[in-house]
Amino acid sequence: MTDADHRTLHNRVLAALGPAIAAGEFAPGHVFTLERLEREYGVSRTVAREAVRVLESMHLVYSRPRLGVRVRPQDEWSVFDPQLIRWRLAGSARTHQLRSLTELRAAVEPQAAAAAARRAPEEERRRLVEINEAMLATGAAGDLEAFLDLDIQFHRLVLRLSGNEMFAGLSGVVAEVLAGRTAYDLMPHHPRPEALRLHTHVAAAVRDGLPAVAEAAMRAIVDEVVEALEELG
Repeated sequence: MTDADHRTLHNRVLAALGPAIAAGEFAPGHVFTLERLEREYGVSRTVAREAVRVLESMHLVYSRPRLGVRVRPQDEWSVFDPQLIRWRLAGSARTHQLRSLTELRAAVEPQAAAAAARRAPEEERRRLVEINEAMLATGAAGDLEAFLDLDIQFHRLVLRLSGNEMFAGLSGVVAEVLAGRTAYDLMPHHPRPEALRLHTHVAAAVRDGLPAVAEAAMRAIVDEVVEALEELG
């Protein structure tokens, strides 16, 4: 078996088992055995064990010799893991997951924008403005794929420019939220003019060193998302 074949089998097990655990199809304490995984997915013991190791790294399961692989309670999961976020967004509790992640954004991103306005190097401030200008162009053209890529770049950069490594460490989480809203048709086909205007205010405030303005504009961006999710019920 080639390395590519091995990875394909490993990913196939994860693609089936991970989302099922994330969706709550297996209750905490549910036991798997490597033998069962081998049989059910038609893979080798090595492939089954490697898939379990990935799930263990996310704290979805734990394994003990002769006791099998047990599903952990949800409050022990590594909820910031981008792969786990993708799995949860793919499940029936998608709106709940988006809401909790958006509340996290609301707590972090406005503060990050204010910090970026205080601390960002001059060249990076200009880069944020350039990304925003590209967002305006792709938004006007209705190119959602390109707009999403730029939107992710914009929010990642704001978090990094905050100078706070904890904020920057959430960039993958924010990227998954933005990608998830687009993937599941929770974004308008053309970005709202108000959202574009607010992103421009953030970029300009960071460029000009105006922390209060940057914070207020970013808070308005996230509040708009919260309101949109509330409309979904």
